[in-house]
Amino acid sequence: MSTSQRTARTGGSTFLGHPRMLANLFSVELWERFSFYGMQALLLYYMTYTLAEGGLGFDEVTAAGLVGAYGGGVYLSTILGAWLADRVFGSERVLFVSAIIIMGGHIALALLPGVVGLAVGLVLVGVGSGGLKANASSLVGTLYAPGDDRRDAGFSIFYMGINIGALVGPLLTNLAWDAYGFHVGFGLAAVGMAAGLVQYAFARKNLPATAHEVENALPRAEYRRWIIIAAAVLVLLGVVVTTGLLNAENLADVMAFAAIIATVAYFAVILLSRKVTAVERRRVYSFMPLFIASAAFWSLFQQQFTVVALYSESRLDRDLFGWEMPPGMVQSINPIFIIVFAGVFAALWTRLGSRQPSSPVKFSFGLMVMGLAFLAFILFAGGGPNSTPLLGLAAILLLFTWAELFISPIGLSVTTKLAPEAFRTQMLALFFLSISLGTTVSGILAGFYSEETEVPYFAFSGITAIVLGGALLAGAPAIRKAMSGVR
Repeated sequence: MSTSQRTARTGGSTFLGHPRMLANLFSVELWERFSFYGMQALLLYYMTYTLAEGGLGFDEVTAAGLVGAYGGGVYLSTILGAWLADRVFGSERVLFVSAIIIMGGHIALALLPGVVGLAVGLVLVGVGSGGLKANASSLVGTLYAPGDDRRDAGFSIFYMGINIGALVGPLLTNLAWDAYGFHVGFGLAAVGMAAGLVQYAFARKNLPATAHEVENALPRAEYRRWIIIAAAVLVLLGVVVTTGLLNAENLADVMAFAAIIATVAYFAVILLSRKVTAVERRRVYSFMPLFIASAAFWSLFQQQFTVVALYSESRLDRDLFGWEMPPGMVQSINPIFIIVFAGVFAALWTRLGSRQPSSPVKFSFGLMVMGLAFLAFILFAGGGPNSTPLLGLAAILLLFTWAELFISPIGLSVTTKLAPEAFRTQMLALFFLSISLGTTVSGILAGFYSEETEVPYFAFSGITAIVLGGALLAGAPAIRKAMSGVR
């Protein structure tokens, strides 16, 4: 691309060779992920520990399903955040308000007792995180002109910021939990989000003009109709919760069906829109196999917060020179590897430039590596308490990391490239829907895991991922052709 195109997006100065505003978005996402993962590292233990231990006393199957459903709900709520950005407020305003809502959720978890605090806190954090995630990624996309080969590398750098927060958050909240209890750990997550909000408030004015645009503005005449629809949805949710139709036992299944229905509806809305050109429509069709691959990947990867969390407490040797590491600190191992290898992957894609593998090929590699990670668990099958060495689990999580770097930042990047102009942020919501579906399924799958079933469980999961990756690799040439010039 030309020098003038680069300068138009970078404002004449750069951050690690990228548009300078990437540093600000990198930072706000870092603090949001600090708070999110810091809280989520405690969540399963908070639900399953007894009342005497400061927890809520849920059984493990119900708690794992709830964690999966909650994670799925976070990504499902990106639909709302993306719709508000594309139709009403613009990405920048939605991101700012979402950050405030997230902070309120963490405060609720810290201050409100019992199930009430859990419910209020998770709803606020879930809705806020959904609004922030889709729009932060969309804003990164606005920093790069079409055809800029730095885009994939830029998303990898952005992803490194996410994982610095994901590293430090669980470490500090686990130390706070160990010393002072769960609610102080949740309070620390609130402090982290407040830091991110203050930092972003001072720099938000420097975003490019496209960050404030409403791509497909909702006509004023339709405001009343949508307000009535929103009110009806809230009333319906209130009815199904108060009558027990929606409860802790069936929430994960309901969330999975909701994600599937939302996915079908969203694809239909985009493909049938008159604002989508023929080339854009072909690109949306090419995104479908990537969506399926992403959902399959996240159904395994997100088991870090369910199966791996339970495994870490019961099977992992957590003794470090006489100090027993809190089990939630295991959640910081993957971010350490991300921080180390995100730059390596970004440098590799930058160096290869137009010779780098296409996005479908990268996705296929990610699925196959994820499958190998699950097969590696079989090496430690059958052991008793404290039988798995920390280095053994770290090696497995290194495979998780490599798989993630082939899919997650690449998925964000390719989605911004395949998105029709009128659905720029909403297309990112579709990608997050794949994470929603996969995360919800991860909680459902965790219900089938036990020490007695772990060999067939890990074998089936690993082999399925490898087979899906191979099928995607075989179909990559056809998918790339449908992508119409996008890599």
